[in-house]
Amino acid sequence: MNQILEEENGEPLADVRIACPSVRIIRPSVIPYVRQRVAEMCEEAARSLPAGYFLGLVEGWRPIDRQQRIYDFVWKSAVEAFPHRDVAALRRTVCRWVAPTDQKAPPGHCTGAAVDVWLVDEAGENIDVSSPYDRFKAAPTYSLGLSEDAARNRTILVEAMLGAGFSNCRDEWWHYSYGDAGWAVRVGKSACTYGLVRLDPALYEQEELLWIEQAKTRQSPFVSAASSVESAAPQTSLDPEE
Repeated sequence: MNQILEEENGEPLADVRIACPSVRIIRPSVIPYVRQRVAEMCEEAARSLPAGYFLGLVEGWRPIDRQQRIYDFVWKSAVEAFPHRDVAALRRTVCRWVAPTDQKAPPGHCTGAAVDVWLVDEAGENIDVSSPYDRFKAAPTYSLGLSEDAARNRTILVEAMLGAGFSNCRDEWWHYSYGDAGWAVRVGKSACTYGLVRLDPALYEQEELLWIEQAKTRQSPFVSAASSVESAAPQTSLDPEE
């Protein structure tokens, strides 16, 4: 990703609540902004879903400060869970789940290019895309062993998002992006159109305060230290690629 040429096009962040009327915001702490083109694509994906299916936004644009807090929390959790690992091994563990902020290519969410999405029903309840596993045990988009219903529902989500022009992070069924360095790598581009972008903090003050308050009670995302990194998957609302 660091080898991707950044050609920031200056496109503004759009308010999802206005630009994407068919998209449902799942969490109160979600900052409801993404790049304008990404918003249009989310709306297109949402409108393409079958009756009874709705696109739920779990995460869109994220300020770099929040990204760093997430990284610091996961680092601390990893040190506690895997005390015998050296710094290099710990960094591999943490970066598997959280994009670092110290690289040339900024985290996708911090560019406004990336979205984490779920399928929900009319009542806002999650539609199953992971049974018989929890959603992290079946994090890879093309996981084997899914139930017939879960596999069908996951395919519905994938086809809707890819059909709208997004690329998917194959390790995370919920993570899609367009225009960032991750997208460029996945689709074979040498340049991306979105880099780090900032927003007036006053526009997301309430969401940020809520997120900070919720973070106080967040538990370690890792299983016991006896587990290997391959089997260690987040057990809370932490989203890989955060």
